[in-house]
Amino acid sequence: MADKVEVALDKSQVKKAVQALQAFLKSKSTGDSLFLDDTRQISLLFTLWKIPKKPQTIRIPLPHGTRTDTDEICLFTRDEPNMTSDQTQRFYKKLLQEREVKYITEIIPYKVLRTEYKPHEAKRRLLGNFDMFLSDDRVRRLLPSHIGKHFYLRKKEPLSVNLRSKNLAQDIHRVIQGTTIKVTNKGCCCMARIGHAGMTVDELTENIEAAVQTVAAKLRTKGPVMKLIHIKSQTSVALPVYTSNLDHLTVLEEVELTAQTLKKEKAAASKLAKEAKANAAAEGEEEEDEDKIPQLVPIATPSKKPKLETPSKKKQLETPPKPAGKKNARKAPKKGARTGGKTDFKAKRRVPKVK
Repeated sequence: MADKVEVALDKSQVKKAVQALQAFLKSKSTGDSLFLDDTRQISLLFTLWKIPKKPQTIRIPLPHGTRTDTDEICLFTRDEPNMTSDQTQRFYKKLLQEREVKYITEIIPYKVLRTEYKPHEAKRRLLGNFDMFLSDDRVRRLLPSHIGKHFYLRKKEPLSVNLRSKNLAQDIHRVIQGTTIKVTNKGCCCMARIGHAGMTVDELTENIEAAVQTVAAKLRTKGPVMKLIHIKSQTSVALPVYTSNLDHLTVLEEVELTAQTLKKEKAAASKLAKEAKANAAAEGEEEEDEDKIPQLVPIATPSKKPKLETPSKKKQLETPPKPAGKKNARKAPKKGARTGGKTDFKAKRRVPKVK
């Protein structure tokens, strides 16, 4: 975890940046867009000293709410047993009225989301109709496969709430009026919404201080965390609020050096442990060999076996050599002899000579 060291913010610098941003927003507003000034978001841009190893989502409670009265908020609930979708919707509406929960404008049971909002166009329309989405924590893990990726690309994924809580109104109000920040492991910059253009300078300043201290305390990094902090709107430039000292570079280098030395020490210790284990195993084997009694084994004399003659040599010895002059001579067939019951038509017949 990060060291819980507060970031030293200069309040005068923060107020100057907020006043400059509000002046810029007023100068850009015209007669037609005067009613839309309150809905313009104001965000904090954090630049970290190094990229985090793992992604992280941080919830930031703020002293002043960032939502306006015109924001539309949708709540996804679970399907109550032995109730239809309409009965479930009426049940939760009654529950929210009894607990005095405000700001929620629509309640959608899980069955309705799964059936009526299955087409792609219906999901896109649902995403555009509401500014924020809440979800019962009992069905939160089932939603990603039904709402689609556009909720996550627009950073409007549902935030889980406990509808069985005793302080339901306080918990929902804290989630709605607070903000979240997503710290990724793909870059060193992240952004969080901390207010809107209709808030006063003091309210925005207090929200900025609370957000900065919460992020600095909850980030899972070692050493100095914040490098730069800017405040901006959707259409304005980023105005600096905090700039860290260059002394943090030496602190970071020291942290990296200590981490490298620790790694080297661990590697050397593991190597020594492996060598000691191998030496112990070798000594144990030598002791076992020494403890064994040597057994005398009689030396067997090899018995000489006569060489077997090859069949070709045997045949050469048994069959007498043929005379050289009769190699190509054919044997004349005997009279009246039959070979296999067949007559030899090739044998020449003797013809008597006529005198």
